[in-house]
Amino acid sequence: MNTLAIDIGGTKFSIAAFEGERMARRESRATDREGGRDWMLGQIAGIAAAWRREAAFDTCGIGFGGPVDFDAQRVALSTHVGGWQDFALSEWVERTVGLNAVMDNDANVGGLGEAVHGAGRGARPLFYLQISTGIGGGIIVDDRIYRGADSYAGEIGHLTIRPDGPECLCGARGCFERLCCGLWLERDHGRPAKELMRDPAFVERYVVDVALGLKTAIMLLNPARVVVGGGIGKAGEALLGPLRREMGRQITAWSRARIEIVPATLGDDSVLYGALALARQAQGL
Repeated sequence: MNTLAIDIGGTKFSIAAFEGERMARRESRATDREGGRDWMLGQIAGIAAAWRREAAFDTCGIGFGGPVDFDAQRVALSTHVGGWQDFALSEWVERTVGLNAVMDNDANVGGLGEAVHGAGRGARPLFYLQISTGIGGGIIVDDRIYRGADSYAGEIGHLTIRPDGPECLCGARGCFERLCCGLWLERDHGRPAKELMRDPAFVERYVVDVALGLKTAIMLLNPARVVVGGGIGKAGEALLGPLRREMGRQITAWSRARIEIVPATLGDDSVLYGALALARQAQGL
């Protein structure tokens, strides 16, 4: 089965062609925020049309960087790029590209990718923490995404960790995402997150807030493993070493909860491999 996989994020989008479980080709482009949704849809349609002239596809999987109503297959909204609110993206793919499509939030899809193909193999339940332009979480149980009653399970980025903190784009104050995501790190500190992660003194301060957010997931879910992905997650041990130490200080000692925190092994492709797995599951494979 040939699968088209799409990853729509806040700063870039990626698209890949899979032959079975092998990634045959891949392309990424930076997001044009001024162009908004219509610019990105035009880019995706153009790439898909060019690839389909060379090879046939059977299905399409999508990870979207924002809340998704999974049952309705509609984007709820994007706080980073305009024009997506209540948009039926899967239907658009079916109508424009000519493929049956299934979509979920990118953190859910990235978690599925790491669970099936990456650092989460053999560990269930798995919690995937995506720290990138925004922050999200994916909960994987028995190789399936746990979505909750209304598709919003795992939205860890909007937990309040500092009630007196700055206002988030969601309207609340002190959200995990507002304090720790790449978008706000650069705005608040005047340096890109990639550069900040190379400053050990900054990281020691930063992981206190990351641990406050992640502690909630560990105490609530007691996952066998936590996989950290996204652009900031690529800092690797420079981030995860201090984070593990801080988690050891914050986690309630009597709980004996596991603090197995590992980096994503699929890097920028976690969501693409997750989109592959999501599409295959939709086909009953």
